[in-house]
Amino acid sequence: MGKVESMYLVRLARDRSANGRKAFADALSDLFLADGTEMTGDERTIIYEILHRVIQDIETAVRADVSRYLADQPDTPHELATVLAADEIDVAYPILTLSTVLLDEDLVEIARNRTIEHQVAIAERPDISELVSDVLVDLGDETVITALLKNDSAKIASATLEYVVEESKRVDAYQEPILRRNDLPPALAARMVLWVSAALRQYILDNFHIDEEVIDDALETTAMEIINSPLPSGSKKSQELAGVLEREGEISPELLISALRDGEMSLFVALFERITRLSENLIMDILLEPGGEGLAIACKATGIGKAYFLAIFSLIRQTRSGTERQLRREIRAAMALFDKMSTEAAREVAVRWRRNVGYLVAIRDLKIG
Repeated sequence: MGKVESMYLVRLARDRSANGRKAFADALSDLFLADGTEMTGDERTIIYEILHRVIQDIETAVRADVSRYLADQPDTPHELATVLAADEIDVAYPILTLSTVLLDEDLVEIARNRTIEHQVAIAERPDISELVSDVLVDLGDETVITALLKNDSAKIASATLEYVVEESKRVDAYQEPILRRNDLPPALAARMVLWVSAALRQYILDNFHIDEEVIDDALETTAMEIINSPLPSGSKKSQELAGVLEREGEISPELLISALRDGEMSLFVALFERITRLSENLIMDILLEPGGEGLAIACKATGIGKAYFLAIFSLIRQTRSGTERQLRREIRAAMALFDKMSTEAAREVAVRWRRNVGYLVAIRDLKIG
């Protein structure tokens, strides 16, 4: 590419007419935006110099095309990359998410001085450093922090991760992405048992190796909080969930728990009847039995996990009185039975119940282990 062609591109870039803008965009496309185009190193250098001189004069759509092309080019000039990265988000996004030319100090500067959308783009970059992660968390936008947590390759300092775990008490959106991070220590996961949903408690039980006594202590605490919380007053939420169930043909432990939380006991019984294939009368016996043995058997036989079982048990236990010592004893006993009982043994009891074998007889004959 000679001097004449270079001057021609500069003149086109500065031509604000519709024809001039189209001609410049076509020229860029011919040079390096079209698939299969190859340029020599000298030609690329010339193009980059031209772009650096005129980039601010190019219309947004063309700047965005340039940014997409340069995003994965390792020889993009640093100054040109930083100009594009600080541009409006449609232009900046490809560079911010992909360019290896940008330095940590560039990302920090942009994060602090541009928009939330720029921060989100930075949070989605591969292999973000601890420094950049710390700045994004310090800036405090929940959408940005959630995007950062979802980025498995992002490096997050231990102290920062611990801070975000504590923040997840009030920001539910943090909880699931935190728990799915490979760098989350089991001790922090165990701490989260105290405030996450039953579904995420079950995820913790299934995916983290945590001392059994530690996790049982946390589950006991959450169970007591459920039992001591105000009784539900009822709402339309369970009916909406039932509508979803009818349309989707699915029942889940979350639906069962939602029904109980909303005070819809009749709906819970109907759902539990479908998921366990036990009779309504037998389910009522299970719910009225104070120790939770029958509920533990039914849940274990159906594949409902320990955290879900304990949430259901605690919500049902809300309706009955008892001292704190008695409640804690019942919770521990229910957990111990659930842990000791094998799935096969629970299924055997459930089969006998479906054959109308006496409720208490089947429990008495249960083979633990």
